[in-house]
Amino acid sequence: FSFRLRQSGGQRTTHYEDDGEYNREAPLTLQRESAHYFGYVYFRQVKDSSMKRGYFQKSLVLVSRLPYVNLFQSLLQLIAPEYFDKLEPCLEAVCNEIDQWPPPLPGQTLNLPVMGVVIQVRNLLPAPLVLPSIHELDLFRCFQPVLIHVQMLWELMLLGEPIVVMAPSPTVSSEMVLALTSCLAPLRYCCDYRPYFTIHDSEFKEYTTRTQAPPNIVVGVTNPFFIKTLQHWPHILRVGELKMSGDLPKQVKVKKLTKLKTLDTKPGMSSCGLILSTFPVQSALLRRHLLELTQSFIIPLEHYIASLMPLQRAITPWKNPPQIRPFRQDDFMKTLEHAGPQLTCVLKGDWLGLYRRFFRSPNFDGWYRQRHKEMTQKLEALHLEAICEANIVAWMKDKSEVEIVDLVLKLREKLVARCQHLPVKEETLRRVGLYIETIIDSLPEDLQAVLHHH
Repeated sequence: FSFRLRQSGGQRTTHYEDDGEYNREAPLTLQRESAHYFGYVYFRQVKDSSMKRGYFQKSLVLVSRLPYVNLFQSLLQLIAPEYFDKLEPCLEAVCNEIDQWPPPLPGQTLNLPVMGVVIQVRNLLPAPLVLPSIHELDLFRCFQPVLIHVQMLWELMLLGEPIVVMAPSPTVSSEMVLALTSCLAPLRYCCDYRPYFTIHDSEFKEYTTRTQAPPNIVVGVTNPFFIKTLQHWPHILRVGELKMSGDLPKQVKVKKLTKLKTLDTKPGMSSCGLILSTFPVQSALLRRHLLELTQSFIIPLEHYIASLMPLQRAITPWKNPPQIRPFRQDDFMKTLEHAGPQLTCVLKGDWLGLYRRFFRSPNFDGWYRQRHKEMTQKLEALHLEAICEANIVAWMKDKSEVEIVDLVLKLREKLVARCQHLPVKEETLRRVGLYIETIIDSLPEDLQAVLHHH
């Protein structure tokens, strides 16, 4: 099973110097976490009469900032049995091998040798252990018990609603929570989630208090004690049979999922109709159904936000680039009549109500920030290109030295600080460099020396 925990305070250190480079290339759902760790666990329990409890119990835990659930669970299945048998020397050998692995490169096939096996991540060549995906779960298998609610669950996730998943084991709990957080793809789920949460977690008090509303989080639990302590949460999803134990009263009622659904599913159109013979096919269909649902919802937002970008002809070389216009929710709502989800999605219902609730969720905030950042970078890149296409010599003719030096400093700042992050062609960067040289060469020698020195 797996869990996720908040990083405590103190100095934040990372093995990779530049998270930015990996995170720029990786899809949103696979980016390295900065404030949380993932724990991937292989737990063994064997009868042993020599032990006080009558059982030998031990876990091997792999901790990472990367959400590669398939890769790390597969790795643990190779390592853990050997480790329980041979203990530390085995682990030391494995760590030495993992130290030699190349860093994760988005879009590349990597061969990762460990314990005489090569794990190939990316399904291209035949290898002893091939993982078609480093992170995707078998969605259909996870959602099978709740298929009838799949669309409602999608809505709850979209809106960042607090959900408790009560499951009979950590495996079922963590898989269900991870399946839920992945069902918004390609939209990023921006709220917190805990695949397996216990009473020993440091946030236990925070989540069980009744003095404030539950946080935007999906929590997976197995301890029946939580039925009592989390019964004030608005959405409780029970998967499988919980083992009732301890002093819980028999009459504890578990709240069913609230009737939140704003979209209506017609018979034959819901994902519940996907009854085929194999899990992978069903999973692919279910994933596609959820993807189409998310795309129908997000495309109108993408169209509207693209309309807030200034026109290219408004970007002139010697002025700061124009601003992106503000996102006005009422203006967006007016566009839905002609370009809403109803054009691409067969589901009818209160789409407007769903958007209004979405605007209040962390997922909207996360989506908007990311898109705004990308658009700002695009504007910077277009501005840089506009400068490169302008006639610099003609511009310099009637300018004072102060204005020319100011331009040099501005161009340098763009080149150094921004170009690493901007979607700019190499040729443009080369031309900016040449521009700077041309401008400096036109200045008196004492100024040239100062600028070259800096």
